Amino acid sequence: MLFNSPVFIAGFLPLVLFGFFALTRCGLQRLAVIWLTMASLVFYSWWNPSYLPLLAGSMVFNYLVGGFLLRNPSRVALALGVGANVLLLGYYKYTGFLFGTLEGVVGADWSIGHIILPLAISFFTFQQIAYLVDARDGEVQEHDFLNYCLFISFFPQLIAGPITHHGEMLSQFNQRETFSIKIDTFSIGITIFLLGLFKKVIIADPLGQMATPIFATAADGTIPSLFDAWTAALTYTLQMYFDFSGYSDMAIGLGLLFGVSLPANFNSPFKAHNVIEYWSRWHMTLTRFLTAYIYNPIVMRMTRARMAAGKPQPRRGKMTAGTFAALVAYPTILTMFISGVWHGAGLQFIVFGLLHGFYLVVVHGWRAYKVRRGWSLDSDNVLYRVMAVLTTFGCVVVALVFFRAESVPAAMAILYGMVGLGGWDSTFYRDVMLLVAGLLFIVWALPNVEQWMSHFRTALNFHPQQGWLERWFPFVSWRPTPVMGVGVGVAGFFALAMAFSAAPTEFLYFQF
Repeated sequence: MLFNSPVFIAGFLPLVLFGFFALTRCGLQRLAVIWLTMASLVFYSWWNPSYLPLLAGSMVFNYLVGGFLLRNPSRVALALGVGANVLLLGYYKYTGFLFGTLEGVVGADWSIGHIILPLAISFFTFQQIAYLVDARDGEVQEHDFLNYCLFISFFPQLIAGPITHHGEMLSQFNQRETFSIKIDTFSIGITIFLLGLFKKVIIADPLGQMATPIFATAADGTIPSLFDAWTAALTYTLQMYFDFSGYSDMAIGLGLLFGVSLPANFNSPFKAHNVIEYWSRWHMTLTRFLTAYIYNPIVMRMTRARMAAGKPQPRRGKMTAGTFAALVAYPTILTMFISGVWHGAGLQFIVFGLLHGFYLVVVHGWRAYKVRRGWSLDSDNVLYRVMAVLTTFGCVVVALVFFRAESVPAAMAILYGMVGLGGWDSTFYRDVMLLVAGLLFIVWALPNVEQWMSHFRTALNFHPQQGWLERWFPFVSWRPTPVMGVGVGVAGFFALAMAFSAAPTEFLYFQF
């Protein structure tokens, strides 16, 4: 079931809200938790009921293993629990890719049939791995089965994130205020949901229609012309931006309808001055997971190994090349490789991850060099900051070509076209250029939803930095006024009209 589908907007959501409000009105908080959990399971099974036992079985298994780890913090039990989750994810996500690769290498005819990837398996797997690790480390404060099931299955974040953490969600399910009806929170949730829907159906989907034919041509081995290649790269980059931004807004808005705050997952990443900052703004909860449960443990293991070997701890800005490679480059490359593999089964996703790993190592190395030289890490020079943003954006565009392409050769065809190897003939008309320029102005110059609504509770524990527009023109910030209501209402009207008049399209992150 899609957030932008009529059956969700006009059927599922009103019914779930009615039942939730009826239960909370009567003070039946535990029944409200059960109601939301059951509704979330229906939401999940709407796509394919046969995969509901997979989600339910995964929740029960991880709850039981988590309980065992709380009582017996065993490294072996943790390894078995995490291994079971990884094997399940690996079977559904990578078996076909691995057998296909082996067929190409050894020439064997191994047919295993088509394995359908279950929705959300990448997301609920990471959430439950984090729960098991923290249970073993004694950091889990609550182990209630009903709350745990809602934590994993809560439908606003189930399919494509944010990847929530047990510490920030389970505590909310125990608070009476979470399950109280608040008209202001409800109105904010509706506003954010409609703005996200507008981004999805009015902006992102038409951009996808521009990019898809050119990527399809590249998949056939044809190098597109210079302007067509840039059309594909830029329109897909902007489609991904508004699609994921729209989904993140809709998830947060839906959570607020039920009094639940979800963590921020998107914070104007194209405004980043380097790729480190980019990953702190893009898919923020994925970055948080990768940092806490993959990158930091690797660095700690490498640090302990160096200490055991009698090597001194490096001082800030005084790292040797070997130390930098061991404590920065290796953990970064490995973490981003895992990120690429997590996103999809295909060599193009591995290239995507390694590219970003390379970007990050370069930025870390440059920052370490500036520290060694005594230079400031950041500059107030406007030209420098503009060039930093453009350079970061260009690096992201190149990596997203691999992210979108059907294969590495298809991605290379687009990149060859972007440097002019496919000629100059083009269907890249002026109106497309104006559209791209206008959307880039929105991306770079205007506040995001959290900034625009910064005076009110939106994402969980998120305090967005104020932009130039809010500083110079504070009256443009969102307030519950008739003027703002009319503006959002008009945007919502067009978004709903589009959603109800056309076949709904999946969010791009649904495929991961």
